[in-house]
Amino acid sequence: MDKVNKTQASQPALSAFLQRGQAAINARNTADAVFWFEKAARENPKDAQAMACYGQALCWNRQFAQGLDMLRKAGALLAKSSRKHGDTSQLLLLAEQLQYWRDYPASLELIKQAVQIKKDLRGFQLLAHTYARLNRNALALTASQQALRLMPDDAVLNLQHAMLESKAGQHAEAGARLSRILGMAAAGETTFRAHKELARIHDKLGHHDRVFEHLHAAAALASGLPEVQKQDSRYVYDLLADYSANFDADLLRRWSGAEWLAESRAPVFLLGFLRSGSTLVQEILATHPEVFVSDETDLLVAMKQELQRISAVKDDVTGQLRAAGPDTIRHLRNFYWQSVKQRYGDDAARAVFIDKTTMNTYDIGLINVVFPDAKVIFMVRDPRDVCLSCYMQVMLPSVSTVHLFGWRSTAELYAATMQWWLHVEPMLSLRVMTLRYEDGVADFQTTFSRVFGFLGLELRAQAGEFYKQAGKKFIASPSFDQVSQPLYATSVGRWRYYAAEFEALADLLTPCLQAFAYASAGDEKQHPSV
Repeated sequence: MDKVNKTQASQPALSAFLQRGQAAINARNTADAVFWFEKAARENPKDAQAMACYGQALCWNRQFAQGLDMLRKAGALLAKSSRKHGDTSQLLLLAEQLQYWRDYPASLELIKQAVQIKKDLRGFQLLAHTYARLNRNALALTASQQALRLMPDDAVLNLQHAMLESKAGQHAEAGARLSRILGMAAAGETTFRAHKELARIHDKLGHHDRVFEHLHAAAALASGLPEVQKQDSRYVYDLLADYSANFDADLLRRWSGAEWLAESRAPVFLLGFLRSGSTLVQEILATHPEVFVSDETDLLVAMKQELQRISAVKDDVTGQLRAAGPDTIRHLRNFYWQSVKQRYGDDAARAVFIDKTTMNTYDIGLINVVFPDAKVIFMVRDPRDVCLSCYMQVMLPSVSTVHLFGWRSTAELYAATMQWWLHVEPMLSLRVMTLRYEDGVADFQTTFSRVFGFLGLELRAQAGEFYKQAGKKFIASPSFDQVSQPLYATSVGRWRYYAAEFEALADLLTPCLQAFAYASAGDEKQHPSV
């Protein structure tokens, strides 16, 4: 009886703490949210909602290691409750939250328990998606089949299944399924994705005359997608114009050689453009025991937000950096490493920390001012292969990727990004290594001996078997499934199959071809191996 009374007495306090935590979230005050949700979790450590809210708030506050631990504990509580009541909706919702914070292995365990408790559509669909993201494609296909049995005519489920069939090499079956989806008058996003997947299948089958009809059909639909429409299409171009006008050698090199730089180490930044081979390089480097790779995270975004918070100058990065004294720069360096520790724990305290966030290329000026002692590996790949790969890929819409939904706008973004890099690179004080994707494919040993040497490390035998490690973990990049395979050369020079489509982009790409020493179409006669 005393235990019951104590539990009942705690409920009003628990509810009040949760309400205050939610109010803090609504006000975007994550520190206060952490405070109130922690009190809720302490008030009743067996309350799954309190534990989940506490974990979410910690993650929003960038305390990722602790936050994920709380979310996993909440998952264990929900799994027990779900087994008792037979309702798995909250368990699956928490699994999706874990995926948002990129903990796919923990999410998978919750989903597996959910489908054991209740064999429903949502569970199997989420199970298929999760297995696929972890490169467990046979299991993903099986889970997708179970979902389809429950709703065989659903366009979204058929799209998911077609993508898995294609990964399994069942291209004819996948193509037929996608064609049926196009006849279903499905929602805009589903039809958009079906066209993209059909283009990729025709490319794999060598039906090169069919690829662009589907890519252009997808592009025509893209402008009507709500997530595309909400993006600010001018953001990147305005940012690059501002940076090009206001970053100069004096600002970029202001703190180069300062004695206090030795107080903390500098990261290595892996940059370039999307689909330039950075994920491949990331996974090769990650095989070394003295390397830790941060995969497409917001560490630099957080540091930029901290600069905004502490600076008297607002909404002007170059103005903020000009006004910053040595104490500000030292604070930003320490803030960066605190963010690394909060996200990754002690695992990141290795000899070489690599921040691989490809489009940090835009913020190379900020990087150079704060970390003038850093090293940069800049990825270069044939601009035509880059643009082709970007246009074929389904990207999550953002202020940068929104431009990749159209053919010419893809080339425009690529050209503008490379123009910025070519403008700023001669003024940088940090050490830059330019790495050509094609060199790594053609001569792995020589190329990556040079890359590891640049980092002060030696190339080890396991680097050549990077795909074995990559296939066992979550990778944020869209090329996660490609780097789980041995190195292959079929993506080199693939643009030649579609040379006619590049004629309309010559004014944009020719300067980039010349700058990075790639031959023009007229200088090349051979076709890539297939």
